[in-house]
Amino acid sequence: MTSFDRTRDQLVEDFSAVLSEAEDLLKKASNETGDRARDLRSQVEAKLLSAKLRLQELEGEAVDRAKAAARITDDYVHENPWQVVGVAVAAGFLVGLMMNRR
Repeated sequence: MTSFDRTRDQLVEDFSAVLSEAEDLLKKASNETGDRARDLRSQVEAKLLSAKLRLQELEGEAVDRAKAAARITDDYVHENPWQVVGVAVAAGFLVGLMMNRR
């Protein structure tokens, strides 16, 4: 399992837990009035804000990884242009053959 898969799985678990807690707190808040209801609503807001911040953090990490991969690819293409052209021609040829058979 890759780091990305572990991060994605952890994110899904975290959001499931946050949503479950938020639902429970909202159910409790619907039965309460006054200060207790406000406290429960503020707890829900805090949980959702925490989830939003975590998502933004993971989004930033994903963008950084994508930029790094693009940089590495760009460097490789500049260092090995003929190999890249050869691979592209071969891939195009194979795709053309596959489309011709249909």
